[in-house]
Amino acid sequence: MNKVLIVDDELNMRLVLAAMLKKEGYAVTSAADGLEALQILKAGKMDVVVTDLKMPHLDGMGLLHSITEQYPEVPVIMITAHGTVATAVEALKRGALDYITKPFELDDLKSVISKAIKTRTLNENELFLPPEEIERTGIIGTSKRSLEIFDSIKRVAPTTTTILITGETGTGKELVAEAIHYNSPRKNNPLIKINCAAIAETLMESELFGHEKGAFTGATITKPGKIELAHKGTLFLDEVGEIPRDMQVKLLRFIQEQEFERVGGLRTIKVDVRIIAATNRNLLQDVQSGNFREDLYYRLNVFPIVVPPLRERKDDILPLVDYFTDKFNKKLELSAAIDGEVKEMLLRYEWPGNIRELENLMERMILLAKNNLVTVHEVPAEFKASLENALITQADAEKKTFKDFMRGHVENVEKQMIIKCLEESGGNVTKASKQLGLSRKGLQLKMIRYDLRK
Repeated sequence: MNKVLIVDDELNMRLVLAAMLKKEGYAVTSAADGLEALQILKAGKMDVVVTDLKMPHLDGMGLLHSITEQYPEVPVIMITAHGTVATAVEALKRGALDYITKPFELDDLKSVISKAIKTRTLNENELFLPPEEIERTGIIGTSKRSLEIFDSIKRVAPTTTTILITGETGTGKELVAEAIHYNSPRKNNPLIKINCAAIAETLMESELFGHEKGAFTGATITKPGKIELAHKGTLFLDEVGEIPRDMQVKLLRFIQEQEFERVGGLRTIKVDVRIIAATNRNLLQDVQSGNFREDLYYRLNVFPIVVPPLRERKDDILPLVDYFTDKFNKKLELSAAIDGEVKEMLLRYEWPGNIRELENLMERMILLAKNNLVTVHEVPAEFKASLENALITQADAEKKTFKDFMRGHVENVEKQMIIKCLEESGGNVTKASKQLGLSRKGLQLKMIRYDLRK
């Protein structure tokens, strides 16, 4: 029997919540404030904590802070009044799993507690299997950064937690989403993908939620949306930062309630969908500029995964080269190999287009290969020019850095010599200038430069 701890300073609220949850089969314990709740947690295991925000002695935020530090495995649901978005967002920032707003329905409470219980009761052994046991679904990489991503996939895949994958275009965010889905209990159910940047703003609502026949001009049949099609599976929202602001409100409501109405429909449809979102934008900057809702950002960013660009994980380049060589040899019915000099060029390039750019280049070179060997002659001229320019820029930067270092070192020595001569001359500029072999005016200018006029 799953154990729920109710924390609220109002006796009636504790009694009502306890009665509701006991009827649903939960073992319920109650506390009147945060301090009492911590004593109960210390005495025994709880599967989920449902706490009010405003309480004496230790309020909900204080209790949340203590639980995340002392009992990080226990999910916390915050009860907020009057739908206060700012407070709810702050609770999510600080580690709350979810929140509900007063007044709330029994179904709302059941839904968030069920989600929390699923998160709490995960098989720990399954969560921490080594990364090499992951079904990687096409993800190639042996670098430290890639292994960290594999570990994140293994940790989060069995859960229902919402995930935000960020990274530059072409880094493989969609492959990460696929790996999460196919390593999850939902792997035999649909993985529905939607590119939010490719859908017209006027069609976004219909694409996500579907529409009823006659809902608008051209709606000749009832059509289910992508969310409905993803029932019991996963919905992958690629380029989620492109969703229009008015649609962000509706998406937020769906993520919170797991229910929606089709366009032109009156019937509320409940679904069970796991959300994975991805973007190449800095959503936090979009939040600060007002282009993306803060509450939606924190709903999506429950478990962030950052996919680094290829230039930051160069240990992955040669394994990727081998992978693409095999792939395109099979596709083109060839047996080409890559010359060592070409591999050296590939390692030194910065890859602004990331893995997608590497894949396209590999196919082109293998297609052009003579005698089944890709040499520098098959490397496109524009690639060579880009590499040469990058290397020149890098050399100039290193040269400039050395010059700056030497200049700074010389200036520091000069400043210390001036200070020493001024001290020895008792602050007499004329005597110090003679000792240094400078004119009086020249020394005064250097004193101004080094802020030594005092």
